Amino acid sequence: MRVLARKGAVIGAVGFALVLSACGGDDDGDDGDDGGQAEGPSGSVVIGGCSPQNPLVPANTNETCGGDPLDAIFSKLVKYNSDTAAPENEIAESIESDDNVTWTITLKDGWTFHDGSPVTANSFVDAWNWAALGENGALSSYFLEPIEGFTDVQGELDEEGAYIEGSATAETMSGLEVVDDRTFTATLTSPQSSFPQRLGYTAFAPLPEVFFEDVDAFGLAPIGSGPFEVVEYNENVDIQLTAYDGYAGDVQPTVQDVTFRIYTDQNAEYNDLLADNVDVMTQLPEASLAGEQYKADLGDRFIERETGVIQTVTFAPDRVDPAIASLDLRKGVSMAIDRDLIIENIFQGTRVAATGWVSPVVDGFQPDACGEFCTYDPEAATELVEASGFTGTLTLSYNADADHAGWTEATCNSIRNATGIDCVATPVVDFATFRGLITDREMLGMFRTGWQMDYPSIENFLVPLYATGASANDGDYSNPEFDAKLDEAASAPSSEEAIALYQEAELIMAADMPSIPMWYGKTIAGHSSNVDNVKITPFGTTDLLSIALAE
Repeated sequence: MRVLARKGAVIGAVGFALVLSACGGDDDGDDGDDGGQAEGPSGSVVIGGCSPQNPLVPANTNETCGGDPLDAIFSKLVKYNSDTAAPENEIAESIESDDNVTWTITLKDGWTFHDGSPVTANSFVDAWNWAALGENGALSSYFLEPIEGFTDVQGELDEEGAYIEGSATAETMSGLEVVDDRTFTATLTSPQSSFPQRLGYTAFAPLPEVFFEDVDAFGLAPIGSGPFEVVEYNENVDIQLTAYDGYAGDVQPTVQDVTFRIYTDQNAEYNDLLADNVDVMTQLPEASLAGEQYKADLGDRFIERETGVIQTVTFAPDRVDPAIASLDLRKGVSMAIDRDLIIENIFQGTRVAATGWVSPVVDGFQPDACGEFCTYDPEAATELVEASGFTGTLTLSYNADADHAGWTEATCNSIRNATGIDCVATPVVDFATFRGLITDREMLGMFRTGWQMDYPSIENFLVPLYATGASANDGDYSNPEFDAKLDEAASAPSSEEAIALYQEAELIMAADMPSIPMWYGKTIAGHSSNVDNVKITPFGTTDLLSIALAE
């Protein structure tokens, strides 16, 4: 999932113990009201949302519009602490390995899906096998790649990236084995001590047996394992959830009903926030930032925090738009963008200019990984663009249902003023359509891309986005040297060695400029007068287990 950060206590790329044991207490226990917990959840809240790209199938969702509600609907083996993002066991009782290759995963007893069926070892093994099977075309299948037998079930892809019918040589991964109802093993192709850290990501969610009976129907009414169950999913309107009374988690919901209301205009969403018609808006619009207007509008009802997010601009793959394939063009365009001026004028200083592809909130961040090519230099930019031979019009596409018009237009103005080439900010009606064009490789020119970390790791900012064939590699970047360095890092015996290798990989990638780093994220959220104890997580999402109705 993907497009926000925090400084402070986070787990590094592979700084993870060989045994992840059950946590001994409620990390959020002091935040709620004991009386409210005893009486059970009550009342309702509305969270501002956006239109998911696809039906709500966990392994086929790799963006925030669908990912945010899915995180409320599905519990996984691991959850991430809402203050620090540190991984903690949720459904898992233990995740153990003696060699970082074969992992034994034991489940807690008593977990059920929303239809009352038990969460078992098969619920995970069957879900992971479905996600990895090439013919299913799951967007997040790449996350299963470390498991032995993945390539056998994945099969082969044609030149357009489509699965070749019948190319898979197996239907299940050889590295997964069910031991009993509460125990299964996952054998990897190489030692990876960070494997448990990833297991809180949506792609690793368990699935009930009913999923496999009708995948399409399930996506419109998913049956999960988390604190909230689906009441109704009205496409392009809202996703209505209610507290699941069989939820086995340590911290129970305080509110009964949660609605993710889908907006196509962030200014309209902000107006609803001011009118108390929306209870949480996780990112305030650009207009409200001017002169810190949001402080006058909201009083003390705003929240600021750094989050694990980066905004980038990606070029269409070479085979899709050969006109922009030149490396000189990419570097020149990056040097033509005055990031600091855009941040000052559009975001009122609430972003930090990016100097690389990894967020500062994770261990392994290295300043200036992008070097001179992320530094505003109109003269050098013009020379590079001229050397590229490009003479056409650049387009910078964005989804029009979010607040991207201002900065994309400012970016194009900066490119135009610095180099003289024409650049046009181009809206696409909504996020689902926008992402569909990118996924189907129909988007030309440049387009905005953002990444919200799935788990707190330098690896998560590199592998899913830039490894060959990775799930969110929108520009189809491929470099064997980069891929080899990623493999070396994944198998490193210590956290420090792994981080150093991932840093080397980032520098290899920097020479190829697969995307343009723009800025690192900072969330400025707002809430209505109807709610209290609103907490924004290190991922830039609302902690639905902390929020409570105002007294």
